[in-house]
Amino acid sequence: MTEGPLVTRRRLLLGAASVVAIGAAGRIATMDSSTSPEGDPQPPCEPQREIVFGSSAATWQLSDADYRRLFVREAEMLFTEDDLLWYRLRPKPDSVLDFKYADQIIEFAEQHGMLVFAAHLVWDEGFGEGWTDDDLWGMDEQTARKVLFDTVERTVKRYRGRVAAWSVVNEAIGTEGVRGLRTDVPWYETIGPSYVAESFDIAPAADPDALLVLNEFGYETVNEYGDRPDDKQRATLRVVDRLLVDDVPVHALGVQAHLPAHEFAERFDPVAYRRFLSEIASRGLKILITELDVLDDGLPADRRIRDRVVADVYQRYLEATLEESAVAAVITFGLSDRYTWLQEDYPRKDGAPRRPLPFSEGLRAKPAYHALEHALETAPPRCQLWEGVGSGNRQEFAAG
Repeated sequence: MTEGPLVTRRRLLLGAASVVAIGAAGRIATMDSSTSPEGDPQPPCEPQREIVFGSSAATWQLSDADYRRLFVREAEMLFTEDDLLWYRLRPKPDSVLDFKYADQIIEFAEQHGMLVFAAHLVWDEGFGEGWTDDDLWGMDEQTARKVLFDTVERTVKRYRGRVAAWSVVNEAIGTEGVRGLRTDVPWYETIGPSYVAESFDIAPAADPDALLVLNEFGYETVNEYGDRPDDKQRATLRVVDRLLVDDVPVHALGVQAHLPAHEFAERFDPVAYRRFLSEIASRGLKILITELDVLDDGLPADRRIRDRVVADVYQRYLEATLEESAVAAVITFGLSDRYTWLQEDYPRKDGAPRRPLPFSEGLRAKPAYHALEHALETAPPRCQLWEGVGSGNRQEFAAG
C-alpha cells in the first residue's frame, strides 16, 4: 500500500470567520448535544468515522525541512510541544512575556490549516534554568497570583480565536494529595488548591470559544513507582466532580497515554480503562489523547522485534480507547523517532535508539504507523468536535 497521510484532510479556510467557527464548535460540543448555548434545540449530528489526528511539534524541529514536510502531510492538529512553555514565555521571574516562538508555531499551524492544541498554561515544570527553587516556592501569595494568572490571561488573550484547545492545567492530580490534587506543586503551596479552578475561570474570559482541557497521565498501567491506574482514575474523577459542582469551565480531559511496551497486554485492563473513559464522558467532558508514545524498555535491541511489539501496543490501546465516542482526537508526542523526548530524557541502557513513534528516524512509516492508521479508520463513528476537519475519505487513501 502506498504511504500517505493518516488523515485525508479537508483544509480549513484560514479566514477569521472559519477560525471562530472552529472555536465555537469545540465550545458547543462540551455542552448538552441536544441544545445550543441559548437553549435552542439542535439537530443530532451525523456521526462520522474520522477522528482528528495530531502530533506535537516545536519551532526548532520544524526548521528541519524534511520533517516539516512530513508533519504538514500527516497532522491536522498541532500540539505546541515547547513554544508555549514558560522557559520560552517567561525565562526568568522578572522577564517580560516573550511570545516570539509561540507566534511562530501558531502561525505555522494556521498557514497549513491545522488546529492548535496549546500547552501548557499551568504546570510545575517547563521553567528552564532561569527559575530557581526559591523563585518558585518562595513567592508570597500575592506575587504568585500575579505571576501565574497574569501569564495565563495575557497568553490566552493573545491567541483568542486562534487556538482550538488549551491545556489549562497539566499534571495537577495525585493519588497521595489532598482531595485528589497534588500538594507538591509550587502553585498549590503559594496560592492553595484554588489555583486550578481559578486558572480555568480566567481562560474563558480571555477566549470564550476555546476548549479547556485538564491534562493528565497515569491511567493505563502500574508505573515504575508502583502507582496504580485505578487510584489515579478515582483521584481524577474526584477532582473533575468538584470542579463541575463549582461550575468551573473544564470541558475535556487530556489523557497523555505514555505507554510501556513491556508486557503491556498483561498490564493493561481494557475493560476497566473503557469504564473510566465512560465515567469521564458521562460527566459531559470530551476526551483528547494528547501525548501518545510507547516506551520500548524491556524489549531487545533488534528493531524488527521492537517495532512489532510497539505496534501491538498502539493497536491494543487504541482499540480499547476509541470505543469511547467522547474521544475526539489522537495526538502523538512527536511524529518521528528523530525527535522524541524519550531518547533525550530516558535513553536505553543498551544504547539502541528509542523507537516510540509512527515514523522512524529516517522518516519512514513503521508498523506503529499502520496500527494507528487502522485504528483511526475502523473506530466507531462519532460526532465531530471541530468543524472543517476529519471529513476526508480514508477509503480513497487506502485504495491509493
